[in-house]
Amino acid sequence: MTAENLKQLLKEVAEGKLSADSAFRKMRSLPFESLGMAHVDHHRNIRQGMPEVILGEGKTSVQIVTIARAMRRTDADVLITRLDEAKSKAVCKRFREAVLHAKARCAVLRSGKAEINGKGRILVVTAGTSDIAVAEEAAVTAEFLGNQVDRLFDVGVAGIHRLLLQKDAILSARVIVAVAGMEGALASVVAGLTDKPVIAVPTSVGYGASFGGIAALLGMLNSCSPNVAVVNIDNGFGAGVLSSVINRL
Repeated sequence: MTAENLKQLLKEVAEGKLSADSAFRKMRSLPFESLGMAHVDHHRNIRQGMPEVILGEGKTSVQIVTIARAMRRTDADVLITRLDEAKSKAVCKRFREAVLHAKARCAVLRSGKAEINGKGRILVVTAGTSDIAVAEEAAVTAEFLGNQVDRLFDVGVAGIHRLLLQKDAILSARVIVAVAGMEGALASVVAGLTDKPVIAVPTSVGYGASFGGIAALLGMLNSCSPNVAVVNIDNGFGAGVLSSVINRL
């Protein structure tokens, strides 16, 4: 349930168009609904401005579908992240409105188009092609939350001229998400070109000494560019949410 839904419900009761009992039945699953294996947080959109998101990783297909059905019963838009092929097929089979984003490993369930509420454009940048899966998770999340998102892929520091030729795109963005593995230098370079916030996402891409993304994480945390903030390794979802929060301020 969104804040608008709740206000409309209370308005209908106040105007006598809806009985108190009917309103109670619509609100009885609030603030959460127990499904046994999950407690679905129907109030999250009202508290945080975004609905609960389903993490597909670690859940069975049945659990994912059951949670999504409970959310859709309240007309909530649903984002499901970290889906493998089998779980994606199960979601698409159950929900005709499902839109699958294969590169991001995400699925979106909604009745209509997302309302644009971001005040500017979010730019998602990657150092390499291998970082695209995490970057797409960030981009799809930000779009799900009502933002206009541009993508700029494979412009890492090994060929820095590719990045410098995109200065107009960097300067026109209100928030930038920089996704990189290896040593994670991209975030510092991008942040040095703009006065906007840069959300750095370290990825687990790289050879042995990258330690599964720890090298990139530490490099980004030690950035000499003061407008860099860092999320966890491979956390494209977190970067997408944070960029949306900033873009709506």
